[in-house]
Amino acid sequence: MKKWFSTICFTLLATFAVQAHAAKAVNFQFTDSKGKTIRLSDYKGKWVLVNFWAPWCPRCKMEFNELNDLDARNDFVVIGVAMDYGIDEGSVYSTMQRFNLRYPQIIGGNRRDPNPPSLQVGPVDFYPTSYLYAPDGEIVMFVPGIISKQKIIAFTEQYQPTASTQVAENDPVPEAPVTRPGVQKASMAKPAPAKVQDKKKVTTVY
Repeated sequence: MKKWFSTICFTLLATFAVQAHAAKAVNFQFTDSKGKTIRLSDYKGKWVLVNFWAPWCPRCKMEFNELNDLDARNDFVVIGVAMDYGIDEGSVYSTMQRFNLRYPQIIGGNRRDPNPPSLQVGPVDFYPTSYLYAPDGEIVMFVPGIISKQKIIAFTEQYQPTASTQVAENDPVPEAPVTRPGVQKASMAKPAPAKVQDKKKVTTVY
């Protein structure tokens, strides 16, 4: 494991290590802003990063360039899911244009909608929040905050199918915390997808 995984952050996140269960992810299905259907199975053999963001979130905008760079890689796909924009759906499109977001975007509605896109991936308790899928379809990293392109690439280069699920430590102070009844805060434990199969024991590192 790379040294950066064990680096102690200046937050409480760095003091916890827990056992969790990970699984093959549900084959999510979204419709992007251009009307195209997107499924996890469409990207078999590639890394897939699902990034949840909101147009009013300053921290989300700080990672857009790195998300564009990751999506430009031949072995990588980024899927953005815009959430919690209220009735102002136009703010999503204007943000996409302003920051030249080149990867697919899902207009995801609001967190309290009956069937938000996050139900097919995992809990989203603040923005930004990202989930990384390995080429075999398994969720292997949960990023509670701004992503680090360098750290994600380093992880993918040393990843083995039996590797532990990781929680990135790069941005421990998220934007706009939000909570939902019955859902543990994402900053304290690795959440599991809503539907899982083929469970195996993994370690979540904080």
